[in-house]
Amino acid sequence: MSRSVNPVLFAGLAAIAVLAAAPLIAQTKPAAKQAQAHPPAKAAPAPAPAAKLGLGREALPEEIKAWDIAVRPDGKGLPPGKGTVRQGDEIFQAQCASCHGEFGQGNGRWPVLAGGMGSLKSDRPEKTIGSFWPDLSTVFDYVRRAMPYGNAQSLSPDELYAVTAYLLYLNDIVKDEDFELSDKNFTSVKLPNAAAFYDDDRETTEKAFWGKEPCMTNCKPEVKITGRAVILDVTPDSKTAPKVD
Repeated sequence: MSRSVNPVLFAGLAAIAVLAAAPLIAQTKPAAKQAQAHPPAKAAPAPAPAAKLGLGREALPEEIKAWDIAVRPDGKGLPPGKGTVRQGDEIFQAQCASCHGEFGQGNGRWPVLAGGMGSLKSDRPEKTIGSFWPDLSTVFDYVRRAMPYGNAQSLSPDELYAVTAYLLYLNDIVKDEDFELSDKNFTSVKLPNAAAFYDDDRETTEKAFWGKEPCMTNCKPEVKITGRAVILDVTPDSKTAPKVD
């Protein structure tokens, strides 16, 4: 048998050796060359903003004005207009008295609008426009946006001033049936209880009572009842209360 090497077999073995060494050679390439050969993937582009739905349009100034009907205590928001107590009486009897009574006394369980002077410290205070409310703008604003019940925002500015003037008359804030309320003299009218309202001052007046770690158990040696409901059977004593399983 001949000891000479077969040229074809030698060529095949050499090719296999080169292919086997290729990964090792690739691993020994400098990092810079590898980076050049395989650049990092680019960051994904930011998503495009969502397309508009194409619904509606921007509100027109006159449309915004129709909704922007709030009236502030300083008179901002008042529409031009005027109305007398006499005119307000007619409007009130036709559109308001069925719920609030002819003289603001309230029918059934509908709100009382007049009276109650000096009753706020009593057992049963009457919180009416004259006895409790601080600002006349609250009257005008509420009537303007919510009354008459079931037909809100149907009154004209002149009718609103007239009804508000009549409510002042019912509460003895104005005495003359010919008194005319308007956007010009509106802020000059002061309600009787205005001075009893003040800004929330609990951060200063009550801060001494605030504790970082409030007591949650056994905080008082004894608990006493300091007030009761007007109708006593609403909160009965434990001795007479029905047993609850």
